[in-house]
Amino acid sequence: QVQLQESGGGSVQSGGSLKLSCAASGDTRCMAWFRQAPGRGREGVAAIDIDDSTSVADSVKGRFTISRDNTKNTVYLQMNNLKPEDTAMYYCAMLKTAFVTPHTVPTMKESDAAYWGQGTQVTVSS
Repeated sequence: QVQLQESGGGSVQSGGSLKLSCAASGDTRCMAWFRQAPGRGREGVAAIDIDDSTSVADSVKGRFTISRDNTKNTVYLQMNNLKPEDTAMYYCAMLKTAFVTPHTVPTMKESDAAYWGQGTQVTVSS
């Protein structure tokens, strides 16, 4: 059983930045960030594997960066130039897959996650 704890959410104005953190209770392989806006399904945002291969959604490409610190079992999501449409609950997840390719996030589903964090709220005002 892996426990995941997100932090770093908050409220910012459009154009602002936030950095989310996800601390894992044990070793992790492929990690991902999902988000869920009110009234919408959970969508994949970014993913990273143990070799630092990454995949990001087209909607956040160039603005969001996923990274990890294996010495701390922590994954980060740096979010820059935030927009109101980025408002959502952000969830950290450990994926069932062992590796990430550029195609991972565009096809990622909730069922691809083995473990979930509780989520952290990000609110962007215009």
